[in-house]
Amino acid sequence: MKDLMNTVEDKMIKAISRLEHEFAAVRAGRANPAVLDKVQVDYYGVPTPIQQMAAVSVSEARILVIQPWDVSTLKAIEKAILASDVGITPTNDGKVLRLAFPQPTEDRRKELCKEVKKLGEETKVAVRNARRDALEKMKAKKKAGELTEDDVKDGEKKVQKLTDKYCDLIDTMVKEKDQEIMSI
Repeated sequence: MKDLMNTVEDKMIKAISRLEHEFAAVRAGRANPAVLDKVQVDYYGVPTPIQQMAAVSVSEARILVIQPWDVSTLKAIEKAILASDVGITPTNDGKVLRLAFPQPTEDRRKELCKEVKKLGEETKVAVRNARRDALEKMKAKKKAGELTEDDVKDGEKKVQKLTDKYCDLIDTMVKEKDQEIMSI
């Protein structure tokens, strides 16, 4: 039973960490290297993350600087950023690329808030799926005679407590991200 609880909590924790990672990639007006996490550069026929090809740093609050270790890859990195959904055109000075993040409009901030809420809901679904899987395993173990009716009831309560805890945490994270976006 304890193994089952640990497995459920691990799944829920992974869902939360995925949400944190997704929130880091939400472009909220400030320069954040995480917005480039999903961008792959065609490097000699191999899709390669920008972070493996260049130093990515924040030079000012709204400017991201990408300095490739091999200057010959500058054009390929620029091309990959333009083809991605980052939505910012890089400035190329021959040595580094600069991404200037514009101040988001009111409509864009509302759009970002909707995106954040959607990510939060997706994470809640993942947490609830972990709960459902645990409940099914408990019922199967009860059927096999490994657990008693009382064990199943206790397990259901514990799993529900975990689910409530992580759903509340997700709500808090979404609310904080919304406030961060709207205060830009």
